[in-house]
Amino acid sequence: MATISAPIPETAHDTFPINGTDYIEFYVGNAKQASLYYRAAFGFQIVAYRGPETGTRDRASYVLQQGKIRFILTTAIRPDLSPEAAFIAEHVHKHGDGATWRCGWTMRATPSPRRWSGGAQVVQEPRVLRDDDGEVVIAAIRTYGETIHSLVERRNYRGLFLPGFRSLQPRYQGEQVGLKYVDHCVGNVELGKMNHWVGFYADVMGFRNLLTFDDKDISTEYSSLMSKVMANGNDRIKFPINEPASGKKKSQIEEYLEFYVGPGVQHMALATDDIVATVTALRDRGVEFLSVPTSYYDELQARVGRSTSRSTCSRSWGSSSIATPTAISCRSSPSPCRTDPPCSSSSSSATARRASARGTSRPSSNRSSGSRRCAGTSRKLRTGRREDGKTSEDH
Repeated sequence: MATISAPIPETAHDTFPINGTDYIEFYVGNAKQASLYYRAAFGFQIVAYRGPETGTRDRASYVLQQGKIRFILTTAIRPDLSPEAAFIAEHVHKHGDGATWRCGWTMRATPSPRRWSGGAQVVQEPRVLRDDDGEVVIAAIRTYGETIHSLVERRNYRGLFLPGFRSLQPRYQGEQVGLKYVDHCVGNVELGKMNHWVGFYADVMGFRNLLTFDDKDISTEYSSLMSKVMANGNDRIKFPINEPASGKKKSQIEEYLEFYVGPGVQHMALATDDIVATVTALRDRGVEFLSVPTSYYDELQARVGRSTSRSTCSRSWGSSSIATPTAISCRSSPSPCRTDPPCSSSSSSATARRASARGTSRPSSNRSSGSRRCAGTSRKLRTGRREDGKTSEDH
């Protein structure tokens, strides 16, 4: 697959200097059950909790962590008690379990809404949260669909996570599988909307177009898509944005939009230093992966060369002709009815090792979505290396 690098401005400007991804929040039907799934299958550990026992009556949230990755799993308990809980319940009813992409970005200072020019819709103006450990300032804006970006300033906070959360140390904690940090998050939007949202991230957030893929780069005989990768100044935040392209059959992006009922988070990519060990551990815990034709690896070797770990992968994944996979793509499941494996492994770069977890792997059942059909397939988009030759890491 060829890639086209978009022109990069001589002077990159960070409208909001971002230090990294603070957290990603999932709205789910059963946060306690989902937390057990992510601990048992993906090696996350619970570090904090907020709910009725801590004084929050309308919802329950579990904070899971592995490396520099923090997930919040949130369930509405009393939607009648607050607009926020009502939104969470409606989100799960409409979409099923999944990431809201309520990404908390750690910042040196939270900007005021006056700086959100270019048409940003303010969901939450800067609000100060306090407890005995200090204060955190949080603000939020809405992007495509029901996706929300939160901006977090925690320089005056010494606590575990956020005010309102308490430390939680359950008897069972998952054994980590080597996931390090959030590499990138991918969103799917409607036909004709990709450039609109590219402009949004450029005008409002000061991001630049790092890479561009057209329908000739990412296509099969039957399906294709177009994508542009947006990145902030230090490359710690990267957003590929996908839209459908015409083909003989329905695009995977069209299938996502249909089954998810609108634009949203397609998958998130999580970095690992040892992709072979990570995939092996995930498989041993029951995480299923799509089968990859051996012809893929034959073509791959012509592009990136033969891997020194070829024999290890052959033993691990049962192929006599296989190079080291460097990415895992795990897609979200909008209903528990699917029987095809939700994950796939692929080799995208000899120097970048990544694991992608789609919005969620649907750990809990949802009353409203039990009758939905299964969604279509997915394909991971690689963001590549920075222009200075270094790989970017989320801090």
